[in-house]
Amino acid sequence: MNSKFSKILTIIVAVISVIGIALFINVSITDDVPESISGAVGPLIGFSLYLFYAAVIITVALSIRGLVKNPENLKKTLIGLAAMAVLLIIAYILGDSEAVLDAQGNVLKGGELGSSSNQWVGSLIWYSSILVLIGGIFFVYDLAKGLVKN
Repeated sequence: MNSKFSKILTIIVAVISVIGIALFINVSITDDVPESISGAVGPLIGFSLYLFYAAVIITVALSIRGLVKNPENLKKTLIGLAAMAVLLIIAYILGDSEAVLDAQGNVLKGGELGSSSNQWVGSLIWYSSILVLIGGIFFVYDLAKGLVKN
């Protein structure tokens, strides 16, 4: 069964590769006229998006299947997601929704005071900063632990 599955998977990968190569060649041989380039690039982008969507769906489905098969990993995953949610709440509290100004001090369109997009942008900047700080602390800790062992 494993050998048969491997052969089928190899055939699928080969077909996807041939389609991708054909679309790439189609883009490569077009003229420098913007309309022809746009017409040639469209199918390549569409094909790439379908491959991306398929990869995301397969990844999520296999991850969920793995969690269902192994309940102790499900518990660890839920604890990790809860910790990330707590950090997001903290970042949302720290984020602000101040007006976004240009170089002349004028409020940019869509960047008005109290805008929810401003709040989320500020929150996600804080969220990224918190995650970088936590990652840096663990990195330094692991580095120090490795140096102490030697």
